[in-house]
Amino acid sequence: MPSPLHDTVLFDLGAVLVDWNPRYLYRRHFDGDEAAMERFLDTVCPGHWVREMDAGKPIAQAIAERSRDFPEHAPLIRLWGTHWETMLRGPIEDTVEILAALKRRGTRLYALTNWSAENFPIARRRFDFFDWFADIVVSGEVGLAKPDPRIYRVAIERCRLAPAQTVFVDDNVHNVAAGERAGLHALHFTTPVQLRADLGKLGLL
Repeated sequence: MPSPLHDTVLFDLGAVLVDWNPRYLYRRHFDGDEAAMERFLDTVCPGHWVREMDAGKPIAQAIAERSRDFPEHAPLIRLWGTHWETMLRGPIEDTVEILAALKRRGTRLYALTNWSAENFPIARRRFDFFDWFADIVVSGEVGLAKPDPRIYRVAIERCRLAPAQTVFVDDNVHNVAAGERAGLHALHFTTPVQLRADLGKLGLL
């Protein structure tokens, strides 16, 4: 049975349960030049641009704006819209096993993910274990993205979470810190092995 102190786990999805990485798409377009690919991702398709789509900006609009700023890279930028699924490799099986173990123990399971509302249905169709969550708060659907403190309040209210009893798991240290400020017991995800150990210490596994 779940720990009396912690009875709920709120999971991030990308890079925790799902192996998503834009390098899976773009590596093939840089002829093995990793440095050039990294410069492209850092400057042309950086994290703050991705978060705009995660927070609800239409993908077509984001691509058009970025293509105007970097016209020499417009064909590569357009791939974000036409070939996005190539970035989505598959489940992180060892973490899915942890999720399954929590489910068997009766732990309340929810998810809070930064994900474009337009692309999320693609993942929803591919990963059956998404159905194990009582609810998934998708940033693009609510118009807010982590680490904005407002999205944590949305998750807490919508999922009826007791923050002190809820363990929040995320791979991004800024999101983890924001979760802590929201009153959640936040864990920085690094590997499934470490996550299993951390949840074990809390009596959840």
